[in-house]
Amino acid sequence: MHIVLLGAPGAGKGTQAPILAEKIGGIHLSTGDMLRGAVRQGSPHGVSARDYMAEGLLVPDEIVLGMVMERLSRPDAARAFVLDGFPRNVAQARALDKALAGAGRRLDRVIHIAVPRDVLLERLLGRWTCSNCQAIYHEVNNPPRVPGVRDRCGGELRQRADDRSEAVQRRLQVYLDETAPLVEYYREQGTLREVDGNKPTECVTDSLVRVLQNEPDDAKI
Repeated sequence: MHIVLLGAPGAGKGTQAPILAEKIGGIHLSTGDMLRGAVRQGSPHGVSARDYMAEGLLVPDEIVLGMVMERLSRPDAARAFVLDGFPRNVAQARALDKALAGAGRRLDRVIHIAVPRDVLLERLLGRWTCSNCQAIYHEVNNPPRVPGVRDRCGGELRQRADDRSEAVQRRLQVYLDETAPLVEYYREQGTLREVDGNKPTECVTDSLVRVLQNEPDDAKI
C-alpha cells in the first residue's frame, strides 16, 4: 500500500506516519529528514539541495522528487510506504503521479489529517524538540518528567526556530496558500480520505486504520 499523509504543521503527521507505516508493514518517509540526511551524507541530491537550504530557500521540485523516487526505488520501500512532507503543492503532486506511473506504481490512499487553525497554533507554540534524538514534547499535552530534558536519552529540549510565533503564523499561511489545494486535487482523483485530527493520538490512529480498511467511521469523504 502506497500512502501520502497530508496535514498542516502541527496536525500530527510526524507522530502518525511512523505508526501507520508499521501497521501496514512499510516504511515512513519524511522528506524533511531525507533532505537533511542527504546533505549530511553529501549525496548528489544533498549537494544540490545544500545551498538552497543554507539560504533558507525552497529546494527545487526536481531535486526533491529525484530524492524521493531514488528512496522509493530501494527494496524496503517496494511493498508499502507512508510519504510525509511531499508533495507540498499541486505541481509536485502531478510530478509524483507521473514518476510513480513510470515506475509501474500509484498512490492507493491520500489521507488528510484535519485540525482547526486555533488548535494548530496551540500545538506548535508549545512544542519542544530533543536536540539529540529529535523526539517531540509539548508543554501541555506531553511534558517531559524533568523540564527541558528528554526523558529517554537525556538530551536538551529546544524550541525550533520555526516553532516560534512569527514563524508558526508564516508556516500556516504557506500551507493554506500552497499545500491545502492538494486536498481538492486528490479529492477529484478519488484517492482522498479525511480524518479528524483534533482528538487524542490513539483515536486519530484508529481513524487512520479504519480509512485504510475502507471503513467510513470518522472519515469525511
